[in-house]
Amino acid sequence: MFYWLAKAILKPPLLAIYRIRTRGLENVPKKGPAIIAANHLSFLDSFFIPLVVKRRKVTYLAKADYFTNWKTAWFFKMCGQIPTERSGGKKSQQSLDVALEVLQEGKLLGIYPEGTRSPDGSLHRGRTGVARLALTAGVPVIPCGLVGTEAVMPKAAKFPRIRGQLKVEVRYGMPLDFSRYKGRERDRFVLRSVTDEIMYEIMQLSDQEYKDEYAARARKVPSPEEPVDDIDLSEEILAG
Repeated sequence: MFYWLAKAILKPPLLAIYRIRTRGLENVPKKGPAIIAANHLSFLDSFFIPLVVKRRKVTYLAKADYFTNWKTAWFFKMCGQIPTERSGGKKSQQSLDVALEVLQEGKLLGIYPEGTRSPDGSLHRGRTGVARLALTAGVPVIPCGLVGTEAVMPKAAKFPRIRGQLKVEVRYGMPLDFSRYKGRERDRFVLRSVTDEIMYEIMQLSDQEYKDEYAARARKVPSPEEPVDDIDLSEEILAG
């Protein structure tokens, strides 16, 4: 109830302030489960995507910490997000189980394959958790390209900008069907192939430069202990 009430109140002024435009909205299914996989430029990405989707709720998994502070709890509840722990191992499997439940209920699940916000504005290598989730649930993936959200609220900003000619565009691509890989959700080569296909479509929509390295590693020097690839959902689904 809070989700729809907040959306009804905030949508008109936000559409006017940020001149939000959509493209390909018809590609978001009117019913049935699907994953919306998007690039991640701003804290507000998890706000703009649900804002433009008509008559359907988009669910995200978010850090449980966000729900312990009233300053952020209202925002994440409004965005339709579910609190979850993210510490790897069993906690990661719990995140996967929660995500699968969302899809099994016929809902839309939002996910950021990069795993974190882009540190430099480029599109970075996707983590294969999105592929594992899509194959396990047997659902289509809707690629989404966000444009201009980093200008509204840059990574270091505490509050969004409300002045200037700020334009935001949310672009949806054609649904991607990976049913040909049914039963191969633990094949690492298949997971990487599916993920790369998803990232290519996102790149086409977002007009970003692509960098074949993880966004998290672009900010630091990787240690020898870090895995070459990562299907851990503890970082990936989160909206941070």
